Amino acid sequence: MKAEIDETNFRRIIVMPELRYHHIGIPTDRPLPEKDYMERFKLYASGYLHSAYGVEWMKFEPGCDLPELVKTVPHVAFVVDDIRAAIAGKEILIEPNCPAEGVTVAFIVDNGAPIEFLQFDRSECETWPDEGKFRSQPEPH
Repeated sequence: MKAEIDETNFRRIIVMPELRYHHIGIPTDRPLPEKDYMERFKLYASGYLHSAYGVEWMKFEPGCDLPELVKTVPHVAFVVDDIRAAIAGKEILIEPNCPAEGVTVAFIVDNGAPIEFLQFDRSECETWPDEGKFRSQPEPH
C-alpha cells in the first residue's frame, strides 16, 4: 500500500543557524568619543564594550558609504558559526567582510530592518580585548 501525501498540508520549514545575541546598533547624531572613530568606515561605534546589554551607538560621518538603511534604522546583531549559511537565500545588504582581524560580518534585510551577523575566527575577547566586557565574574564592590 502506497501512502499519498497531500502537500497542501505542509508548511514551509525554515531551518536557521543558531543565533546568539551580540548587540543592538542604534544610529545617532549626538557626539561620540573620538577613540570610537573608525576612519576606514567614516563612523563612530561607541558603548558596546561598556554595556551589559550590548547597546552600541553609531554615528555616521559625511562620505560614509554604508547603506542608508544601516545609517538610519537600528540593527540587531547575532553571532553565528557559519556566516555563509546564515545569509544563504536572504536579501543581502552588506556582503561578508572583515572590519577587524578575527571577525567577519555581513548584513541582511529582514522585514525592512537591517540584521547583522558576526562570525569570529577566535574568541571575541581575543578579537576585541577589554577587561570589563569579558569578565566572567562581577567586580567586587
